[in-house]
Amino acid sequence: MSTDVRNRHAPLLSREQLDRYSRQIILQEVGLGGQRRLLESRVLVVGAGGLGSPAAFYLAAAGVGTIGIVDGDRVELNNLHRQILHTTADLGKPKTQSAGRTLQALNTDVRVIPFQTTLTSENALEIIRDFDLVVNGSDNFPTRYLVNDACVFLRKPLIDASILRWEGQATTFLPGRGCYRCLFPTPPPPGVVPSCAEGGILGALAGFMGALQATEAVKVLLGHGRTLVNRLLLFDALENEFRVVRWARNPHCPVCGDHPTITELIDYEAFCGLPGRHAAAAGDGEVVPEVEPEEAYRLMREGAQLIDVREPWEWALARIPGAVLIPKGEVPQRLTEIDPQRPVLVHCAVGSRSAEVVRLLSGAGYRAALNVRGGIIEWMNQQLPVETGDG
Repeated sequence: MSTDVRNRHAPLLSREQLDRYSRQIILQEVGLGGQRRLLESRVLVVGAGGLGSPAAFYLAAAGVGTIGIVDGDRVELNNLHRQILHTTADLGKPKTQSAGRTLQALNTDVRVIPFQTTLTSENALEIIRDFDLVVNGSDNFPTRYLVNDACVFLRKPLIDASILRWEGQATTFLPGRGCYRCLFPTPPPPGVVPSCAEGGILGALAGFMGALQATEAVKVLLGHGRTLVNRLLLFDALENEFRVVRWARNPHCPVCGDHPTITELIDYEAFCGLPGRHAAAAGDGEVVPEVEPEEAYRLMREGAQLIDVREPWEWALARIPGAVLIPKGEVPQRLTEIDPQRPVLVHCAVGSRSAEVVRLLSGAGYRAALNVRGGIIEWMNQQLPVETGDG
């Protein structure tokens, strides 16, 4: 055997990999070297939900060799219209478990590292440290700021996106080019931006924006193409309109600026004006007394008061006759408008905000406070009376 044959380097890709990624390899910006680079890359996806599911799915399909998934939740039925890593058979299972199974069934080249936990200030740096890039699919502001700050401290690229109703936005942060705090210096007050559970979300929009995040991640890993660095993409799916807003690094940013004042991870729940994790966990474990919509309708006719804790724009679209509008954030200041001597029924869109208000009322001495199960959505599903329009 000749010396040339004995010393020849191993192939960049196996025959199976050449076939699997053939349509991608022929792209000039990818090629054999680029595909090898993807296979050696490590991407952390924060959240296996509406954004993280399609992002992780397409990263695995593209051949990103190691994908970390951070998520502490379990699969629920209401996840499945948008969270494509999970199936009906996965109900009740940890999301990282179903995500790992789906991704490895798609591509055996991929190693999935599950983190069945919530990302916190205590574990974020340790988890993120060994990855090349982070895709943020979280759905809350404390985690969004936490991931941003950790990526700045570790000098990791971050692909960020968010979705609500029919609208999505996305941008890319590279070390030294600005961060999430440059774009959004302070979080909105609690309750101003509804969650997907409160405001709704089109499943296909989640897929679109998650796939966009995967595309951005691949471009960053390959070092080719124009990314969304210093540009915020805004997409209105209902009107099918795109806008791009340019933004710049803020030299006075407290995290990535010239003279940063935040140099370690902080309490992000407090920063966003939210109760701490332990308080939230205690509240979540408490059983909130509920009433079915039909029973609530009967109680109203017998003199019970109905409090609608949604926002005025939601009230304008549809409301239950006889209800009194007191948005959730205003309830503590308007308790005098709620009679403690009469049964109190509380509703929102689907029952989550109203459950929190029922807890508040119970703590304030209202002994007959009940949450209307399923909110106005379930009320309408039962074909009980509603009014629509601005009247």
